[in-house]
Amino acid sequence: MPTPTKGPRLGGGPAHERLMLANLAASLFEHKRITTTVTKAKRLKPYAERLVTFAKRGDLASRRRVLGLISNKGIVHELFTDIAQAVENRDGGYTRITKIGNRKGDNAPMAVIELVLEPVSAKQAVVAEATSAAKRDADKKEAAAAPVAEEAPEAEATEAPEAEAAEAPAAEEAATEEAPAAEEAPEAPAAEEKDAK
Repeated sequence: MPTPTKGPRLGGGPAHERLMLANLAASLFEHKRITTTVTKAKRLKPYAERLVTFAKRGDLASRRRVLGLISNKGIVHELFTDIAQAVENRDGGYTRITKIGNRKGDNAPMAVIELVLEPVSAKQAVVAEATSAAKRDADKKEAAAAPVAEEAPEAEATEAPEAEAAEAPAAEEAATEEAPAAEEAPEAPAAEEKDAK
């Protein structure tokens, strides 16, 4: 369960706060960046990121959950198609908050909250490249080990016909030994029946 927020609510009551967060999220998804107070931006960040996570799932149940919070179908469609596709390789951190100073009228601290739609950082691309290079090296080592493994079956193949030739007479002898035993087996019960009479 999420930790309850500390301090006073953004609006007058819980319903007003939910509406404010839904409207802020809708504006964020529509314009990709909005300017608001630092407090509202900090409260909006986990809310918006959760909606983006639903959008990345992309199924009907997720779409209906988001439509229950944001009533504008056009914004929800944009969230599920454009924004979700732009952040599909990102594992989190879909929003960024940048403080911009105080508001002129009431000196309230202001911030810009924006969606992070850039591709995944170059550092992660370098890590992915290093991983693929390590995989290629492992494949080369396996390819080098494969000819050694292939030579061993060839050596066994040359020995195998000799072994099969030696095993063939032994198998024939075993078959001839089993055949008389099989012929004698039906005679034995017949002899026992005669003795019983």
